[in-house]
Amino acid sequence: MKPNLSTQSENTWCPGCPNFMILESVKQTLTKLIESKKNKQTDFAITTDIGCHAKIFDYLNLSGINCLHGRAIPTAIGITLGNPNLKVLTFAGDGAVYSEGISHFIHAFKYNADMTLVLHDNQSFSLTTGQPTPTSQQGYTSKSQPLGVFDKPMNPIKLALASNATFVARTNARDIPHMVEMMTKAIAHKGFSFIEVIQDCLIFNIEANGKDKQMYKIKDNRSKKAAEKLAEEFNYNSKSGKIPLGIIYQSKELTLQDKWSR
Repeated sequence: MKPNLSTQSENTWCPGCPNFMILESVKQTLTKLIESKKNKQTDFAITTDIGCHAKIFDYLNLSGINCLHGRAIPTAIGITLGNPNLKVLTFAGDGAVYSEGISHFIHAFKYNADMTLVLHDNQSFSLTTGQPTPTSQQGYTSKSQPLGVFDKPMNPIKLALASNATFVARTNARDIPHMVEMMTKAIAHKGFSFIEVIQDCLIFNIEANGKDKQMYKIKDNRSKKAAEKLAEEFNYNSKSGKIPLGIIYQSKELTLQDKWSR
């Protein structure tokens, strides 16, 4: 029997939203793992934050917790400590993680809990009508900042590397096979796996969309110096710089669970 990963909940994402493709990628990834007998459906749990991405909680037939804004990562860490046998996936947006949840993001790399963060980055708080996030490009105007964003966007890949990340990857929401590959490798990684999914929003921050021509795929990388150079290639200002896709950095370190069991 095929895994039953779908639910009966009505999908309320905007028609054509890349979140549909992210959801499909998650389903394909988990289906392959379950059908290969490596895992059972009950081996997986999820946490979600607040935002458009968080509706995935209603569309995946998995146990989990729909969390407070910015708190999906620490909740997932608690789940992994409570049951280290679970494969925990966290879904969150660039606003939730890089703004409200930034401290949890940094410390998650330090703890290196065995879990996977799938970060939906459309460079805006789209659920609450398009306010800028820490990765919004300079000049982006919205109702909350009609004069435009003055500050340079943060670079979360560089922050992850500086925070002792053991798995950093980036992928494109319009490329389902590549998302499946990255998610499969992230789940297999022992430690905190961070996947940034570059996606468009069809309604807000339209000028940040259409970066596909800047994207190119890289081979899995285990060199920290090479990773730092790759992180410099895209500064999150719209249409500026090349955007490497793939495993930007991976290393092997003790997980939070390993440390506590010693």
